[in-house]
Amino acid sequence: MLFPIGVTPPPRRFPFANFTLIAINVAVFLLISLPLSRQAMDPDDPVAQQYVLEVAHATGHTPLSVARQTSAYDLYVFENGFRPTAPTTSSLFFAMFLHAGWMHLIGNMVFLWIFGGNVEERMGSFWYALAYLATGAAAMVLNAVFVADTVLPTIGASGAISGVLGFYYVWFPRHHVRMLFWFYFFASVILIPARLVLGFFLIVENLLPFLLTPAAGSGVAYGAHIGGFLAGFLVAQFWDGEPEQPEVRWVEAP
Repeated sequence: MLFPIGVTPPPRRFPFANFTLIAINVAVFLLISLPLSRQAMDPDDPVAQQYVLEVAHATGHTPLSVARQTSAYDLYVFENGFRPTAPTTSSLFFAMFLHAGWMHLIGNMVFLWIFGGNVEERMGSFWYALAYLATGAAAMVLNAVFVADTVLPTIGASGAISGVLGFYYVWFPRHHVRMLFWFYFFASVILIPARLVLGFFLIVENLLPFLLTPAAGSGVAYGAHIGGFLAGFLVAQFWDGEPEQPEVRWVEAP
C-alpha cells in the first residue's frame, strides 16, 4: 500500500491560510456534521418530506426505507449542499466545508496539508485562499453540468483541493512526494516524482472512472475532481509568482 505523507522540499514558511482552511473544515465537521449525523431525522421538519420523496425517487428505494435511514445531517446537507437542481451561491461555497464522514474529511485534509503549503508560499496567503475557493466553485459547477438532473447534493473539499493539485502540478515539476510503502510487516518511505503521483490521481483515479461510471450513480464527484484540477492547471499557466526553488540534495565541502 502506498500513502502520501509529505513533499520534498517542504514550504519554507508556515502556511497560515492552508492551516486556517484545514481548521475551518475540521471545526465544521466537529460542530455541525458529527452532532447532526448522530441525530435521527425530525419527521416534523418541513424539509423532511421533500427529501424523502426526492431521494426515494432518485435511488429507487421506498420512502419508508429512506426515512428510516435519514439523519438530521442528511437533511442539513440537503438544504446546504450544492444541488444542481436548486443551485445557490451560498451552497456553492459552503458545501466545500461539509463532509460525509471521518474518512472523507481526513483523506481530504491530508492531501490539502501535504500539497497546499508550497502553493500558498508561491501565491501568498490571500490569493491562495481566494484561488482555493474559486477552483472549488469551478469544480462544483463543472460537476453539476454532468449531473444536472440529480436532486442529491454535492459536498466536500475535494474539488477545491484538486485545484491546489493542479497548481502544484504546473509549478513544482522537480518536487517529489514522500510515500509510505507498507506491505504487511515491512514499511519504508520512498520518493516519487510529484507529477507522476498527481498524473495518476487525475487519470487513473478520476478520469477513467468518470468515463466508465455513470456520473449520477457513482457516489464520487469525479467531475468535480477533474474540474478543480483543470481550473488550477489553467490559472497556474498565467500566474506570475515566486519561482520554484531548486531542491537541494547535498552540499559539497569546500
